Amino acid sequence: MPVIELKIPNLGESISNVTFSKWLKPDGSIVAMDEPLCEIETEKANQELSADSAGKLIWVAKEGEDLEIGALFAKIDTDAGEPGGSDSQSSSAAKESAPEKKEAPAEKPAAEPVATEPNYASGAPSPAAAKILAEADIKPSEVNGTGRDGRITKEDALKAVDNKSNSPAPAAPEKENAPASPAAPATSFSREERRERLSRMRRTIAKRLVSAKNNTAMLTTFNEVDMSAVMALREKYQEAFVKKYGIKLGFMSIFAKACAKVLLEMPEVNAFIDGDDIIYHEYADISIAISTPTGLVVPPVRNVESLRFSDVELAIKELSGKAREGRLTLEEMSGGTFTITNGGIFGSLMSTPIINEPQSAILGMHAIKERPVAVDGEVKIRPMMYLALSYDHRVIDGATSVTFLVKVKNLIEDPVTLLLDV
Repeated sequence: MPVIELKIPNLGESISNVTFSKWLKPDGSIVAMDEPLCEIETEKANQELSADSAGKLIWVAKEGEDLEIGALFAKIDTDAGEPGGSDSQSSSAAKESAPEKKEAPAEKPAAEPVATEPNYASGAPSPAAAKILAEADIKPSEVNGTGRDGRITKEDALKAVDNKSNSPAPAAPEKENAPASPAAPATSFSREERRERLSRMRRTIAKRLVSAKNNTAMLTTFNEVDMSAVMALREKYQEAFVKKYGIKLGFMSIFAKACAKVLLEMPEVNAFIDGDDIIYHEYADISIAISTPTGLVVPPVRNVESLRFSDVELAIKELSGKAREGRLTLEEMSGGTFTITNGGIFGSLMSTPIINEPQSAILGMHAIKERPVAVDGEVKIRPMMYLALSYDHRVIDGATSVTFLVKVKNLIEDPVTLLLDV
């Protein structure tokens, strides 16, 4: 058949609908096989769909439309644009029917330069490049695209951001005897409103958070941890750690390793309910909450109990980079037996994190603040952090949750025991 249909592919067992984000190629354009055509948004990540064949693209889906798996989103006329296709045949027929032309006179005017029309892809950023440029407040027209047909690639966007950050700020022109600028008028009260449709990821986040509140017996227990020993450890060995592994030793890997150790000692915190059964895990896949422009994602670092601190840090760095660029795969987003979220990087002093279903517990880290505390009968100033453990009371008893948090606290306050596994 000269026209083939393109349908939304199966993206995983848990995904039944997608949102058609935007077209990357104009309607009626000639596309090559495997060339990206559009971008779709799932509840976990964004993904590009490519052409199954070369030919003329015919739009079917509309941007912003919700589509089910298997729904038709485009067609490709495979005859159009090919060497033996209908376009070339009609062109050949036109040549055959055209009358013969007499030779031009000897004198020929100077040839004028032929203006080439810009390709429709020229200056168009890829999805990853568009996000990078938007975050840096750079217009695509200011970037030189080196990709296919002049398309702006991720590397082009990163180079433009780097050039912008390194370029000096323009000096303000000096004005002689410039009159004092009048005071800016007071801003008038605004009554304007703006309506935007929730993204599929935001809709999924909302649905899951409400489900966690409604379908679990969620409680939160708190404690505080003295970060003096961990901070001293990082200060003493940070330079050697970076020199050997090429990455800094952060707080997240230390907390992840501490939680992994205690999770294996207390398997009920590492379990979740499946119908009338409880599934226990003999490994610790710890999901790390990562904030992105489109919402919060929680990709897991797998088998944390078996990884080195450097492995955990490198895994978190890779997942964070992919998450913020929208490149996380569905496999990288799935799974996890326990979650850690760090609101302290935004300045949060205390919070009650919501369980990441179907998991049964989540640890909330918070900002480190110097506070007076009693140490051996004396008042001392120590860097303190509040910890919060939200848990599903159907699986985890109150005593179990408190014990888990105390064990994590003890490992953080004496990290040598964590390193020696005692």
